[in-house]
Amino acid sequence: MIFSVAAIAMFLGMCFVLVRLIKGPTLYDRVLSVNSFGTHTVLLIGIMGFLNGRPDFLDIALLYALINFVGTIAILKFFRYRAIGDAMWTPPDPNPEDQS
Repeated sequence: MIFSVAAIAMFLGMCFVLVRLIKGPTLYDRVLSVNSFGTHTVLLIGIMGFLNGRPDFLDIALLYALINFVGTIAILKFFRYRAIGDAMWTPPDPNPEDQS
């Protein structure tokens, strides 16, 4: 009974996060709401696994949490540097004292 209430509360929290995603005035508010939605999804997967008696859902939830974390870092890096890889990186000068 209590886990059913927790699942409903997680679902309502996800609905509120979606509202924040739509209304967010800045990009970082939207990225934060996507990350929060992923966290709520991980918790909901764990609760549903407990309700259905399937402990293997926790493995799925952990994998989804890792993907959510890496995805959030990648999105924030892309919007800060406008590149995902090292495309904009320039190597340092090997002889900095020779610049006279």
